[in-house]
Amino acid sequence: MTGYAVPSRRSLPAGLWGMGILIASEATLFGALVATYFYLRFHTDVWPPAGIPAPAWAGPVVSVAILASTSVPMHLASRAVRAGRPAPARLLVAAAFVVQAVYFAYAVNDFHEQLQRHDIGENAYTSIYYTLLGADHAHVFAGLLLDLWLLGKLARGLTGYRATATRAISWYWHFVNVLSIVVLATVLTARI
Repeated sequence: MTGYAVPSRRSLPAGLWGMGILIASEATLFGALVATYFYLRFHTDVWPPAGIPAPAWAGPVVSVAILASTSVPMHLASRAVRAGRPAPARLLVAAAFVVQAVYFAYAVNDFHEQLQRHDIGENAYTSIYYTLLGADHAHVFAGLLLDLWLLGKLARGLTGYRATATRAISWYWHFVNVLSIVVLATVLTARI
């Protein structure tokens, strides 16, 4: 339905509370992983260990910056849905999905190539390094699935539930984009 406008509410919908709780719990998980990284780093004489090169920075910095830019179309999609305009929202989510999928393909390929050179169980560095990157990539993959689900729902029309879902998924992507920046900054400290 084209003329749908999201009614104003006095409180946040349950879907947004749920996404907020999910984000808070995932932030706690990643806080523990980042703390573990720095604990291991500061209790190890050589970081990364001899024979393991410091992580590359140019490709990952550019790719994470591109991923982070998808917060803009996701936010605009959320606003479009709230204004009762599902067609622009679908286009914005689809555009963000394409960029996010390209990032994911690059990141997983890079992750696979690194695993070919150094096993995850080789030492404490590789263990926490791959755990951080793998968990981040898993969150990007989950976001891609949410995008696909949302595109399918928005193709069938606009409802209050779909407007809430669009906003919640937008929040999720803002979180994942910030998370990717934090993970990248954490692993790049090995270059210092």
